[in-house]
Amino acid sequence: MPSDIAFPGRFPSTRLRRNRRHAWLRALVTETRLSVDNLIWPLFVHDLPEAAAVPAMPGVSRLSIEGVVAAAAEAVSLGIPAIALFPVIDPSLKTDDGRLAVDPDNLVCRCVRAIRQAHGNALGLICDVALDPYTSHGHDGLLRDGEILNDETVAVLRQQAVVLADAGCQVVAPSDMMDGRVGAIRDALDQHGHDGVAILSYAAKFASAFYGPFRSAVGSAANLGGGDKKTYQMNPANGDESLREVALDIAEGADMVMVKPAMTALDVIHRVKAGFGMPTFAYQVSGEYAMIHAAAAAGMLDLEAAMLESLLSIRRAGADAVLTYFAPTAARCL
Repeated sequence: MPSDIAFPGRFPSTRLRRNRRHAWLRALVTETRLSVDNLIWPLFVHDLPEAAAVPAMPGVSRLSIEGVVAAAAEAVSLGIPAIALFPVIDPSLKTDDGRLAVDPDNLVCRCVRAIRQAHGNALGLICDVALDPYTSHGHDGLLRDGEILNDETVAVLRQQAVVLADAGCQVVAPSDMMDGRVGAIRDALDQHGHDGVAILSYAAKFASAFYGPFRSAVGSAANLGGGDKKTYQMNPANGDESLREVALDIAEGADMVMVKPAMTALDVIHRVKAGFGMPTFAYQVSGEYAMIHAAAAAGMLDLEAAMLESLLSIRRAGADAVLTYFAPTAARCL
């Protein structure tokens, strides 16, 4: 059949492939961009002199305070705007009530002071507010008769946030998922003269299978045993509920909100950013990182391409910043 009969006129008049024809044109019409400004580097700190590799996370180690200070210098040189600290506490120091979390001389506080002394305000410092690194049972809150206590835990989290701010932390990040903790922490910070310290709330943190390598890295997996965190972390099936969580945290004074994990919650990231217009962060968690590395090691993926595409997709969903263990590698690529 003649083409002028099958396709009268100039068919098709709209050809989207035109804008993909040249590299320079693809660059001009790119909708989502990934830059080093979008990266936050999570770091593990322990109270030992030598670094210790995290087996399930290639390229990631538990660092001494001096090692974290050196990593902070690397972050500054690469243009990474912030790091997030996670402590690995000696098991002998863990207690049922996690009391070390509120000690002004605990590992994280000492590390924060060392980073501030070495680098001043050249680098953003985000500190986790939760009890799981410090509790002998591995939960994010106080445990009594098999139940995680909400209000009693929040009272401790208030103190923890204050000692972190006293040490020099600029952003506290409650990751515990207790009800009402953002408002309580905001009140405590303001009462202690830290009205300039921001709160990054883990507002939509799902009970996920992808946290395994992280829990091994910080040493909470063994303490948790066969238990889970489903009475306080969110059901991955509940997207609407995640928006309620975010709305409550914003109303209580959160300056930024977090969705975690990123890969399995891209829809939630999009809904949060579109619905609230708040600074929205996402955490590319340990399981996501380990999975990409494992596939690349097996020859199934190109590591660099998969890394950058995964981060770009999180940005495209609506995340303003991504916590990722790929941060230094991605920064060099970018």
